[in-house]
Amino acid sequence: MSELQAGLAPTLAVELAESLRDDDLHALCEAADAAIIEGGGFGWVEPPGRTALESYFRGLLLVPERQLFVGRLDGIIVGSAQLVRPPRNNEAQAFAAQLMHSFVAPYARGHGLARMITRRVEDAARALGYQMLNLDVRETQDAAIKLYEGSGYQRWGEHPAYARVGGKIIRGLYYCKRLRDGR
Repeated sequence: MSELQAGLAPTLAVELAESLRDDDLHALCEAADAAIIEGGGFGWVEPPGRTALESYFRGLLLVPERQLFVGRLDGIIVGSAQLVRPPRNNEAQAFAAQLMHSFVAPYARGHGLARMITRRVEDAARALGYQMLNLDVRETQDAAIKLYEGSGYQRWGEHPAYARVGGKIIRGLYYCKRLRDGR
């Protein structure tokens, strides 16, 4: 019997993934599939298939400018987000990083894990010296918008033709959060 079935509070954790065991990769791909089907996360509208997702996450771990943070519910990966640092040749924007591809699987929502993942990415960005964190989201992702606005992100703009989902063009919303005072 799981902790949830027994009525116990679930165990939540967020960690930086520097490698992924096979079972973790499997759980991450399952969670990503579920989030994509539900309409959130990544740029995929339809799940791309297990091979593509596995290649994506394995490749992600090799990119020096990206950090993958995974959220666990009772030890199982059920969500993730990426901290993306600017390329070294972008001195003008070297003070700002991006929060990208954040999701929690629909079956694991309602425990505060998305907020924990967001805070962990913010803390990592602060520790690396970034002053600003930027992100963008589809206008249809109401829960994400509520989370970000409730976490102090300020909407600064929108893109009228950000994505095509179900044959319909939808807007994208752009947010930023000051992590520390800059010069």
